[in-house]
Amino acid sequence: MDGYALRHDDLATQCSTTLPISQRITAGDIPVELAASSAARIFTGAAIPAGADTVIPQEQSHAENGRVAFDAPASIGQHIRRAGEDIEQGSSFLSAGSRIQPQAMGLIGANGIATIPVFRRLKVALLSTGSELLMPGSALQNGKRYNANHFILTGLLQALGCEIIDCDTIPDKLSATISALEAAASDADLVISSGGVSVGEEDHIKAAIEQLGKLEIWKLNIKPGKPLAFGEVNNTPFFGLPGNPVSLFVTFCLFARPYILRLQGVEHVQPQTIRVQAQFNHTKKSSRQEYIRSRLLTSEYGSEVKTFGKQGSGILSSTVWANSLTIIPPGSSITPGDQVEVIPFNELIT
Repeated sequence: MDGYALRHDDLATQCSTTLPISQRITAGDIPVELAASSAARIFTGAAIPAGADTVIPQEQSHAENGRVAFDAPASIGQHIRRAGEDIEQGSSFLSAGSRIQPQAMGLIGANGIATIPVFRRLKVALLSTGSELLMPGSALQNGKRYNANHFILTGLLQALGCEIIDCDTIPDKLSATISALEAAASDADLVISSGGVSVGEEDHIKAAIEQLGKLEIWKLNIKPGKPLAFGEVNNTPFFGLPGNPVSLFVTFCLFARPYILRLQGVEHVQPQTIRVQAQFNHTKKSSRQEYIRSRLLTSEYGSEVKTFGKQGSGILSSTVWANSLTIIPPGSSITPGDQVEVIPFNELIT
């Protein structure tokens, strides 16, 4: 702030007398030591002169003929930013495994650091399986559908700062699936596919992975998202996500995202949950853990959560309406007023 710098031994008299203005200091100036019984005119961002330890805002002062009078008493140390008050010399302010957010970039620059070591951008090969898939912009045909999953995954991976290798859609043939996975694994740090991980005759991901590498996970006890594959293709990590778009969205956020963050060197990767009051009924008990698309709201009673009416794994509009996932443990039912555990979307898609 703009004002006047004083010595502490002049504070006792600053409301009953005027002080001569001995120097004028702007940002970038190198001030001389402040003489006793004088004040320095100082502007925002300027260095405090040696001997001064208090700044009085210009709004509480009146200057005339080279002298200044003050309207209100001041306390020692007010309106001064001391060296080391933010980062002490020799201390650390960013640890390994931290994601570099915009505010961290500012802190790095504020400490005069021009470069820091970071992990390079992760290369992720993105494949879609299904002979029925069309890209938006083409005419919709009988038996065909538009490829929503490609765009869901693209957005989620972009939010994580990944470099995306956009592979072609794979037709429902084992030979084509094997060829596409081999090519993707040769160029990428991670391969992610959508669809083809169920148990139908035209679902070839499992067989292809078993030929090319190894399969470590096959199916999860969750809803939505039971079909999920994880393994390796020629030593390159692989995620096979469900074809239903909601299932794909949920499984990516819960499983692929933390894995990607680990590959990027991030230490803390699990999403944080909160407990809020339910404002919905969920009476049908399931043997699987459910992740319900929900919306966190604030009311006069505090935070609460409501759910989208249709929870089918193909109801993609529910993910746009929602801002969270509510966790329903296996065998549980929920009535209004119960406390439930919720994962906000800002813990899942940023």
